[in-house]
Amino acid sequence: MSQQLIRVPPTKNTLLKLKKQVRFLEEGHDLLERKRELLTRLVYERIGEYGRLRDEAERRLERAYRCLAITHLRLGSRGIRQVALGSEPALQVQILPRRSLGVEYPAVSAERLPLKPVGLLGTDASFDETREHLADAAVRLARLGEVEMALHRLMEEQRKAQKRVNALRYNIIPRYRRTIQFIQSALEEEERNTLFQVKRLRERQSP
Repeated sequence: MSQQLIRVPPTKNTLLKLKKQVRFLEEGHDLLERKRELLTRLVYERIGEYGRLRDEAERRLERAYRCLAITHLRLGSRGIRQVALGSEPALQVQILPRRSLGVEYPAVSAERLPLKPVGLLGTDASFDETREHLADAAVRLARLGEVEMALHRLMEEQRKAQKRVNALRYNIIPRYRRTIQFIQSALEEEERNTLFQVKRLRERQSP
């Protein structure tokens, strides 16, 4: 029994403090439970979004690599390396911190830039088409990376909230309640003993 109780003196002041503390813990449990529910909802929403973005990114990558294979056949590895050296960036990427329910994760913004022609001989239309498709795939991958990171951190926070809720519900709050009941019983027993002693004292003093 001693392992299930908080080691405190069984006094009225202690009882009042424990009752105040358990009310605070119950309020904290309710707040954590609501946070856990909101996090769980966000996780399921992100899972659906992640699945859609992953499928779209795979389709874009497949198309881009198919075009790249054609360009490779026409230009060769050396030709592609030479042409790539003269190419300018096709994306503008910005990464900013974002917060949701106390969870921080990077917000990735990828914007397409106009593709400028490469002033080298030996290129053909397949190279520009490959650049277009690779740039489109990179935009989807940037968005996918944001959602995947957010999903990972939301799931981690949801697991932490679940552990805290369970600790409060099944361990901490019940321990406080058992201690309160024990102190109440001890005080009631002490009061009964005091009344009994007072009664015996009066009986002895009566003629």
